[in-house]
Amino acid sequence: MSVYLDYNATTPIDPRVLDVMIEVYRNDPGNADSRTHDFGEQARKVTENARKQVAELLGVTPEEVFFTSGSTESNNIAIQGLREYATSTGKKHIITSSIEHKSVLNTVKYMESQGFDVDYVSPDLSGRVTAEDVLSCVREDTLLVSIMHVNNETGTIQPVKEIGDALAEKDVLFHVDATQSCGKLVDEIRDLNYDMLSLSAHKFRGPQGIGALILKRRNYKLPPVKHVYFGGQQEHDLRPGTTPVALVAGMGKACELAQAEYKEEAKENKAIRDEMLELLTKEGVRYELNGDPQYCIDSTLNICFDGVSSEALMLSTKQYCAISNGSACTSRSYDPSYVLTAMGISVDKIESSVRISWGPEVQKKDILNNFKEMLRVIKNLAI
Repeated sequence: MSVYLDYNATTPIDPRVLDVMIEVYRNDPGNADSRTHDFGEQARKVTENARKQVAELLGVTPEEVFFTSGSTESNNIAIQGLREYATSTGKKHIITSSIEHKSVLNTVKYMESQGFDVDYVSPDLSGRVTAEDVLSCVREDTLLVSIMHVNNETGTIQPVKEIGDALAEKDVLFHVDATQSCGKLVDEIRDLNYDMLSLSAHKFRGPQGIGALILKRRNYKLPPVKHVYFGGQQEHDLRPGTTPVALVAGMGKACELAQAEYKEEAKENKAIRDEMLELLTKEGVRYELNGDPQYCIDSTLNICFDGVSSEALMLSTKQYCAISNGSACTSRSYDPSYVLTAMGISVDKIESSVRISWGPEVQKKDILNNFKEMLRVIKNLAI
């Protein structure tokens, strides 16, 4: 039976999360913004309890948590939502990296078309940008720096701690896309200096279609972001639309579980990673890791198997494991990975690279047994 090893695309929902959502769907039909009856009040209580659960995981206050449909929307609000402030201050310079998720890259490209100036910082072969390269781009008119915490293709951890600490002394907003690190690098996120942070519940065993934008107070003031489309005044007028109470409750439960279980899961993820690397050596497969393992999250490997087409590999091993050769958001494109390209990896190696990512729902023995079968196929394909 095939095992699911594409957790960076989306994770299976935890049954305990699903139970909470079903309970809300069955028993709490109200609109969280309906103030005139008990059903609305109960829906509001469910929503605010979930807001507290998210805040506790991240080490922020509930008032700093704003629900969205996911990180794509959060990233758009964090960037596009600054246009009014940028116009009033004359600060129209943005710094980001060339390996960000498309929801950041395409948004800043749109901002460029609206008269903003953007610097794109490239990583080195390790898959990391340097804090020095990012900070060297800061100017008097710099509005925003937006850097992801963990890259979705390589699992490489970016130096957001160093960047955030340096920017805390400057009049520059800092946005962190924590989609791949939330629920995993829990202590590290709590220790970050940032103004805005994006997350999606479905990346840590919550439901799809719900996420949050964290807006942290600086000198008692929230970042000056505004809504980017129009409607009601939900989420303090930041994100119009009826609150999806069951999804919000599911996200809250996923945060509660992550807070309780992240340390044990991290140990298990590392053990799986170490044994997979041992198997690669033991089986005599020719491979290279894309990205420096010293800076990689323990639940992701991006591997180049020399001389083996990633497309052929994925098709030939579907009965053993579900893997990918890039971001799910760009999987319909046959262009080489823009992340690996930015790292300076050759097209030949990119076309032989796959991403493997895992989590706690899959038993270690099942992962390793099926990974061993995948390696057997790789050796045959490489002949």
